[in-house]
Amino acid sequence: MDLLSGLALGIETAITGEALLFCLIGVSVGMFIGVLPGIGPLAAVAMTLPITYHLEPMSALIMLAGIFYGAQYGGSTASILLNLPGTSTTAVTALDGYPMTQQGRAGPALFITTLTSFFGGCFAIVLLMSFAPALGKMALKFSSAEYFSIMLLGLVAAATMALGSPLKGLVSVVAGLLLSMVGMDPTSGEIRYSFGILNLQDGLNLVAMAMGLFGVAEILKNAGKGRDTSTVQKVRMRDLMPTRTDMSQCWRPAIRGAGIGSFVGILPGAGPTLAAFLAYAIEKRVSRTPERFGRGAVEGISAPEAANNASTQAAFIPTLALGIPGDAGMAVLLGAMMIHGITPRPEFFTTNADLFWGLVISFWVGNFLLLLLNIPLIGLWVRILTVPQRLLFPVIVFFICVGVYSVNNNPFDVLTVIVFGLIGYVMNMYQYPTAPLLMGFILGPMIEQHFRRALLFSRGDITTFIDRPISAAFLAATLGLVLLLVVPAMRRRRRERRG
Repeated sequence: MDLLSGLALGIETAITGEALLFCLIGVSVGMFIGVLPGIGPLAAVAMTLPITYHLEPMSALIMLAGIFYGAQYGGSTASILLNLPGTSTTAVTALDGYPMTQQGRAGPALFITTLTSFFGGCFAIVLLMSFAPALGKMALKFSSAEYFSIMLLGLVAAATMALGSPLKGLVSVVAGLLLSMVGMDPTSGEIRYSFGILNLQDGLNLVAMAMGLFGVAEILKNAGKGRDTSTVQKVRMRDLMPTRTDMSQCWRPAIRGAGIGSFVGILPGAGPTLAAFLAYAIEKRVSRTPERFGRGAVEGISAPEAANNASTQAAFIPTLALGIPGDAGMAVLLGAMMIHGITPRPEFFTTNADLFWGLVISFWVGNFLLLLLNIPLIGLWVRILTVPQRLLFPVIVFFICVGVYSVNNNPFDVLTVIVFGLIGYVMNMYQYPTAPLLMGFILGPMIEQHFRRALLFSRGDITTFIDRPISAAFLAATLGLVLLLVVPAMRRRRRERRG
């Protein structure tokens, strides 16, 4: 009855004219930005966050969430048609999607991608409905020690599970934690690390940082690359239907991919990129004909697409239940919730039941809208890809600057965007992941608060973090994760130096 009453509350909240409108706007904008190479869902949410400041919290979150998972749908289009993955998540799809395009089978590839993305998203929504409230009830037993430990685990997981060097991921996390300390001390009220700059007394602007790190940095990264538009094909509706053999080959990988993506999405710091790569690797391992992968195998697009969309939806579980973002995109959404006065916590499902169930129903609505919109608009998305970069990128930068300035009417925020855009570009150049930095910045104040509170309750006894079994288990998992991933990386570096 709790589930049924929750669904009824969600329908009452989300099936309104305003909510449906913003859901449609969100998924449409997400699809549009997802198609554009080099932008991605994280930058999409960061760029549109200022628009939601004047909206009601429910409408704002429905729109931002729609942009986030809508971008996952659109991201595969450029990968399949032009071999231009918009993000690392859709880079896996390009491995077999683009060969299918070269074989003249772009239509079936796009159709299968849409169906498996829809299935993966729906699979994860069922898990969200079933397990998020239970996880919230379990978290009611958490004290500040447990919260500190699980947040520390989330940050270390975000650093070590990022693509590339785990050590560089840890450096990015530490940099984010340091940046979070700029401004007023939440306990004493002292101003710290502002260097006499008045605009830094309230801390760095989250929106400006996110726009710079993920929007401007990606544009700078891709601005010098040419785009080959000669491969753009005219996609007709009658060419979209896959064969019976295609459908028989894709449904089992889609189920496995959805399960893998849902599991990975629940883990703090994992994210859809890891889910997509893991699903592809497992599918290739279990296949009887692994030599087909990379040459246009249907399984090579159905498994990762189901996985990355399931991971995107499942990432809402730790975000809403524990206040721990599942990935960097969830970190931005967590920041948006806080801006609107909503703090995810174990009591979230009772104190904000209308918001939670309204979001759940909006996820169903959004996924159905994406299913209906994605196929007819494929031809339009392909035409957008032919827009010259010299026109497209300046327009995006213009809207970024206007959007961030409109938040506080402060030119310093525009300067912050530029500075962090350059920082993000340099980090990408030297392969330092930017997502862990943003997660460290957002979780930093909460980690500091719970660390201080735990020490206050224990009268300064640091052993309180290991005296409590749940906290000790999280700390042990954190240490194990560091040793498992960092030590082998250090050994490889030593061997390289000796060689």
